[in-house]
Amino acid sequence: MSKGSLTILGLGPGPAGLLALEAMERLRASTVILRTKIHPCVSDLEAAGVRYTSCDDLYETGQSFEDVYRSITERVLAAARTEDVVYAVPGSPLVAEKTVLLLRDAAREAGVPLTIKPALSFLDLAYVALGIDPINGLRIIDAQDYEALADAGRYPLMVTQVYSPMVASDLKLAVMDVLPDDTEIWFLRNLGLPDEECRKIPLFEADRQPHIDHLTGIFIPPEAPLPAGEDTAAGGDPGTVPEAGKWLTDEDPYTPEEAQEDLENGEDAVWAEYSPLRRKTAFDIRPLADMIQTLREPNGCPWDREQDFHSIRANFIEECYEYLEALDQGDLEGMKEELGDVLMQVVFHARMAEEKGFFTLQDVVRGVTQKLLERHPHVFGSIRVDGSEEVLVNWDKIKEREKPERKRILDGIYQGLPALLRACKIQKKVAKVGFDWPDMAPVADKVREEWQEFREALAQGDAEARENELGDLLFALVNYGRHAGIEPETALNGTNNRFTRRFRHVEDRVHESGRDWQDFSLDELDAFWEEAKREEVGQA
Repeated sequence: MSKGSLTILGLGPGPAGLLALEAMERLRASTVILRTKIHPCVSDLEAAGVRYTSCDDLYETGQSFEDVYRSITERVLAAARTEDVVYAVPGSPLVAEKTVLLLRDAAREAGVPLTIKPALSFLDLAYVALGIDPINGLRIIDAQDYEALADAGRYPLMVTQVYSPMVASDLKLAVMDVLPDDTEIWFLRNLGLPDEECRKIPLFEADRQPHIDHLTGIFIPPEAPLPAGEDTAAGGDPGTVPEAGKWLTDEDPYTPEEAQEDLENGEDAVWAEYSPLRRKTAFDIRPLADMIQTLREPNGCPWDREQDFHSIRANFIEECYEYLEALDQGDLEGMKEELGDVLMQVVFHARMAEEKGFFTLQDVVRGVTQKLLERHPHVFGSIRVDGSEEVLVNWDKIKEREKPERKRILDGIYQGLPALLRACKIQKKVAKVGFDWPDMAPVADKVREEWQEFREALAQGDAEARENELGDLLFALVNYGRHAGIEPETALNGTNNRFTRRFRHVEDRVHESGRDWQDFSLDELDAFWEEAKREEVGQA
C-alpha cells in the first residue's frame, strides 16, 4: 500500500508572480521534483527557499524523448510511493506535457494518490498577445508534427516546442511546402516576461531569429488554400511520379544556361523539372566545390594536391565522429561547423573522383536523390503505407532489387563499422529472416552461459580462448540490449561520457588537495566518485 502521494502542478509560463498562491505553498512544503530547472521562475523558487531536484540529467542519457519521458515517470513515481511529492512542469500540466499523461496512468496503476493542479499556460498569454479567440478553429500542434504542419494555411496553427534553430528550420521547410516563403507568421518568445516577443516575421526567417529556445512558439494564421492540383507531380495526377530514371538522365540535356536561369528565378536548378522537389530557396554548393577545385589545381595548396582517397580516409572518419560528439553535447554551433567539415570531405572525394574521370559531385547528388525517390514510393508515388515499420519493409525490398549482387543475408554490412554497431546490425539482419529468440528470457540465459564460459577460459589461462569468450559475451550482451530496444553503441558512448565527466571531478578533487594520487586510498577516490554522481542528479 502506497504511503506517499503525487501532486502535479504547473509553474506557469514565466516568473513566479504568475503562480497561484496554493502552488507556491505546496512547493515550499513538499519534496519537489522539477521536469527541468530551465525555467524563468526557478530562480524565484530558489530565492523563496524551495528545495528541489530536477530531471535534467535524464535528458543527457536517454536515446530518445520517449526514453527520457519514461525515465522521468519512473523516477517521480518511485519517490511518490514513499513520500508526498510535487512534480512541477513548465506551463500548465495538461498542455503539451507528455510526462504528465504517463504519470497519470502510472500512478493509477500503482495506487498512488494523484492530484493535478492547473496553471496559467503560455497559450493564455499568446491569445492575449495575438488578440485571437481559440474557439475560432485554432489547432495546437507540436513543431515536429509534420502531418499537421501540412495543413498550414487552412487553419490557424499554434506551434509549440520550437525549442531550437534546428527545429525552427525543419518547421520552416515543412510549411514552405504548402505556403509561400514570404508568408507572414508570428514569432512568440518569453511571453509574460519583461523581454517578451510577439512580432510578425516572414516564414523564411523562422530559423534566423537571434534567440530561439524552450520558450519559443510560432503562430501561423490561416491563408487561402492552395489551388487544386498545384502540389502535384509535373505532368501527372496527384500521387504519381515520373518513371524511374527518366527525369535524372541526360537524354534531354539540362544545360548550364538553363540551370543558371533557374537559380536566378529562385529555383533549385538540379530539380527544376520536377515540381515536388522544388524549394523556394536555392542552396548553392558551388562556392565550396569551386574552393576545393582551386585547392587541387597546380597553383593551389601543396598539401591538398598531394592527397588521394586513402590518405584522407582517416580525416573523413574523424570529421564524422566530431559531428557526433557535437550532437551528443547539444552543441548547435559545433554541429553546424562539423557538418561543414563532413560536407567538405564529401566534396573533396568527389573532386578527386572527377579528376580521375570516375564520377562528379553532380553524379553523387543525382544518384542519392534518385535513390531516395525510388525508395519512397509512398511519398512520390501511389503506394500507401501504414506506419514506419511498413516503410522499412518496403525499403528493404527495394534495396534487394537495386543490389542483386548481394546474394547472402549479411552482405552489405561494412566490416569497418565499430564492433558494437556491426554486431547489432548483424543481429537485426538475421532476425528479419526469423533467426532470433522470440523474447528476452532465452537471451538472458545466453548471456549467463557466455559469462560462465568466459570465466572458465580465464581460469584455464588460454589467451585465445579468453579473447574468443569475451567476444561471445559482448555479442550476447549486444543481443540482449537489442531485445530491450537499446542501441549498444549509444549506450556505451553514454557510459564513456559519464565516466569521463565523473573522473574529471575526481581529478579536480585530487589536485585541490595538493596531494599526489598515490596518497589516496581507493575508498577515498571512490568517495569523490560518488560525490560526482550525486552532483549529476542535483543531490549534492
